[in-house]
Amino acid sequence: MRHGKKINHLGRTAAHRNAMLSNMASSLIISKRVTTTLAKAKALRQFVEPLLTKSKDDTTHSRRTVFATLQNKESLKELYGEVAARIANRPGGYTRILKLSATRAGDNADMCIIELVDFNETLLEAKNANEAKATTTRRSRRRGGKGGAEAAGNEAGTSAAVVADAPAATAESAPADTATDTLTNGETREEAETAE
Repeated sequence: MRHGKKINHLGRTAAHRNAMLSNMASSLIISKRVTTTLAKAKALRQFVEPLLTKSKDDTTHSRRTVFATLQNKESLKELYGEVAARIANRPGGYTRILKLSATRAGDNADMCIIELVDFNETLLEAKNANEAKATTTRRSRRRGGKGGAEAAGNEAGTSAAVVADAPAATAESAPADTATDTLTNGETREEAETAE
């Protein structure tokens, strides 16, 4: 039974495991993305996220604590410089694990990419584009309400250009009315047209 065994030892001694995770954490901080096995990525996530949280508080004590773990000056400088500025508003969950479909050739181990969430430029651009699209296309058609003239004045003030363009666009593109036929139960459109 494996009750209470939360730490994956990764088949290594404690010193070897800590050294490997420290080196992987430094590589992740410097290069923002590392390709590794799924088991190592999950162990690295537990190892590096507390360090990223400590980097938000730029004090001498937190720098010394993180340096005692990483023991790499370049990664410490990058962590407290660029990385800490980007993750300042994020309340945790600084890393993302993306599973790869291919496995490692030698031992068929599941491979993945672990990356810092705020440094994946393609996903950030897509998210910003979706937010911009969502904010520009969602408009309320309701007028009035409890505020009365004040609410109508505020709405007109914030979206005057949109209101000015909207009536012209709807008047030009409105389709002509078409007659509709009522069909009885089981009757097709062709039968209804021939009956008339």
